[in-house]
Amino acid sequence: MSRQLLDLVGLGKYIDELKRMDKRQVLFQALNFGMIVSSALMIWKGLMVVTHSESPIVVVLSGSMEPAFFRGDLLFLTNDQSDPIRVGEIVVFRIKGRDIPIVHRVLKLHEKEDGTIKFLTKGDNNMVDDRGLYAPGQMWLERSDVVGRARGFVPYVGMVTIVMNDYPKLKYILLSVLGIFVLVHRE
Repeated sequence: MSRQLLDLVGLGKYIDELKRMDKRQVLFQALNFGMIVSSALMIWKGLMVVTHSESPIVVVLSGSMEPAFFRGDLLFLTNDQSDPIRVGEIVVFRIKGRDIPIVHRVLKLHEKEDGTIKFLTKGDNNMVDDRGLYAPGQMWLERSDVVGRARGFVPYVGMVTIVMNDYPKLKYILLSVLGIFVLVHRE
């Protein structure tokens, strides 16, 4: 039964090719796969260093920033600490206790007497500011809450990420197919 499923999905021929390889070829292909994964991680870490952002690329997950950004747009971020945040800038910030960052525009700045700056955000497509999204008791964001500032975007490229998060089984199937393909593809 499982062999029929593999043939139906188109993986049967790749499994057969993997079985025909000797141990040395399988090890070589596994090392190849490891190099691809480690290269991707090195590129990500390099982007983190260059942009000064813990997350240099993010996907817009909601329609709260329409018409500036739509769901699925891929944003490129920088987070230069020496550059002050200004009203009108689009920032990506994290709220304490939540894992997913939020992409919204700076609405107001509040400068204290000691020179520290706090700010208020709002989604372009939202009716009210973000105080309802902030942690309980929090009225303003601080510089430490910012993950980065939007510097560029590619429309709808992030839809792949959204679809894979909405359908986790699809993500595992796709990753399995890609892994098997890398292992059996000999070039």
